[in-house]
Amino acid sequence: MSLSRRKLREKALQILYAFELSNDSLGVMFNELLQDVEDEDSKEFVKSLILLTIKHREEYDELIKEVVKNWEIQRIAVVDRLLIRLATCEFLHFKEIPPKVSINEVIEIAKRYSTEQSDKFINGVLDAILKKLKAENRIVKTGRGLIET
Repeated sequence: MSLSRRKLREKALQILYAFELSNDSLGVMFNELLQDVEDEDSKEFVKSLILLTIKHREEYDELIKEVVKNWEIQRIAVVDRLLIRLATCEFLHFKEIPPKVSINEVIEIAKRYSTEQSDKFINGVLDAILKKLKAENRIVKTGRGLIET
């Protein structure tokens, strides 16, 4: 059974959430939460997304702090913070995924897993991060329909 990219992102969120709260072994979490993912490309997508998100966590949190002026990052709900990090990771490291897709996906996931206002908050933060990254020429996308002017 092949899972949709949204389901794979949800799995990434679950693993990141568990890792954020427990610092358990990622290997154990990968084995448990990815056991129903049969497709190797799907597993690779989730693992890459998680490992890059963790590796660049501090950089992404700095971006969040820059665009969310009057909030301490610890006050942002954990799920919201993780979803913002996931989308930011996709902006910077997944050249084939359009930024609009990354934003739409995490907003839909937020509607399911976070608070009533989270989707609007996440959308605003990601729009600001995307504008900043574009202004710094840090967004590199390849493929048809991925670059908007």
